Amino acid sequence: MTTLKEQLQEDLTAAIRNRDELRSSTIRLTLAAVTSEEVAGTEKRELSDDEVLKVLAREAKKRREAAAAFDNAGRTDQAARERAEGEVLAEYLPKQLSDEELAAIVAAAVAASGATGPQAMGAVMKLVKPKVDGLAEGGRVAAAVKAALSG
Repeated sequence: MTTLKEQLQEDLTAAIRNRDELRSSTIRLTLAAVTSEEVAGTEKRELSDDEVLKVLAREAKKRREAAAAFDNAGRTDQAARERAEGEVLAEYLPKQLSDEELAAIVAAAVAASGATGPQAMGAVMKLVKPKVDGLAEGGRVAAAVKAALSG
């Protein structure tokens, strides 16, 4: 079984062969971020698949934020490129939870914690976070918890 990093390297080779500039540059930048993470700290180490997924999620989030910034600046061509890069990265990430699935997990956590108001948001987040880690972005989770506690 190949690791996620090996899969990225194989896909980079295939993208270069197919002359897919968008895919090859996106994967190349992502592999650079993985390598940077591997050499950060006091000694070099090999990242696990879970750690590589976290790097991929961080890179995908950067693309979404950059696309929003380019949209606000009126640079739709750059925004479209950032979104396309985000779609390439999304192929390697686990499927994100739907709003309904997220709401169900949040509702169960609210019931389990007995939380009644917005001041209990931290306690609910503590229960929800491990269940949705990697499956939903933190901002979405926080918004769902806030809506469940205020509604």
